Amino acid sequence: MSALADLNGKVAIVTGGASGIGKGIARQLKAEGSHVIIADIEERALHEAAAELGATPVLTDVSDAASVEALAKEALNAFGAVDIVCNNAGIGPMAPVAELTLDDWKWMLGVNLWGVIHGIHTFLPILKSNPDGGHIVNTASMAGLDAPPNLGAYATCKFGVVGLTEVLAQELAAENSKVGVSVLCPGTVRTNIGRSSRNRPAHLTDVGFQDIDIELDDNPAYRWIGPDDAGAVVVRAIQHGYLYALTHPDWYDRVARRHHLIADAFRVQAEAGPPTPR
Repeated sequence: MSALADLNGKVAIVTGGASGIGKGIARQLKAEGSHVIIADIEERALHEAAAELGATPVLTDVSDAASVEALAKEALNAFGAVDIVCNNAGIGPMAPVAELTLDDWKWMLGVNLWGVIHGIHTFLPILKSNPDGGHIVNTASMAGLDAPPNLGAYATCKFGVVGLTEVLAQELAAENSKVGVSVLCPGTVRTNIGRSSRNRPAHLTDVGFQDIDIELDDNPAYRWIGPDDAGAVVVRAIQHGYLYALTHPDWYDRVARRHHLIADAFRVQAEAGPPTPR
């Protein structure tokens, strides 16, 4: 896969860049010498983060295609190019599937899946037009590899992001593109995603979701890292052209269990042979 070993002077866009993992990614890209544009829906936090990081702020709603297109225009007007796009903005409220409302689904899909789709749709042609190519990073989750209870809507999006990234990687490789793509699948990172509902659109009033701050959970299985740690994983993935960017490789046993269940299902069906119609 294509990689960008030297990030100095590259123009990078990070959505959801005002806080959490996005801010960590932005900080690490700045440390590599990149020109960073942070996009976020929270105006005050956006400008505070931009001032702290020395980044360019652009108010953006990733669930709105026109807003993402406006982000691209501002980036091109300011810097003349875009080299790296981190489709990172996301939300994380929870509820059992049976308690989800259609408004919950619309909000979750709009940000966590359509936000990535909008980013790829808008920026992929721009990156392909670069003589030196570029790189896309899509933020998924460990819940995009192994889904726990109460994260049905979230996991639906994150599995979609993983699949979308895997397909895009194959297509880019088949055409020998200089554009690379990675999917970030973070585990537990200290962010404010547990307060996602502060940004819920006012017109989506039917609420089944609850904000749950899992940082208050003393589950010993969790290993907490900081946003800058996640950002460093992203930078390494861009520089080396890794498809999968993982913050918690020690959690592979969770993914392996799912793989084993799938393998067992194939084995059982193979041993049973084709079903006989009645």
